[in-house]
Amino acid sequence: MYAIIETGGKQYKVQEGDVLFIEKLEGAEGDAVTFDRVLAVSSGDGLNSGAPFVAGASVAATIEKHGRGQKIIVYKYKPKKNYRRKQGHRQPYTKVTIGKIQA
Repeated sequence: MYAIIETGGKQYKVQEGDVLFIEKLEGAEGDAVTFDRVLAVSSGDGLNSGAPFVAGASVAATIEKHGRGQKIIVYKYKPKKNYRRKQGHRQPYTKVTIGKIQA
């Protein structure tokens, strides 16, 4: 059984026991979180897709930790104009473990 959920403007295919790195969520480590924006649920009898969401479906998860991703460098440069800008960025994330999928 798997489900397709939407969180942080992105879509994820999840199964029970999966570990995901998603956009940062509010909540402390160890807290339970529920994703109710379920786009589709697949079970033994077929695929149940919503329009746009499946009514009554939810995915339970647990927050494992919060962190920041690897640093990326944004460098702007214009030749012959003495224009150079260097900026770094680290995207915050939340690591979650998927628990029960309820259809």
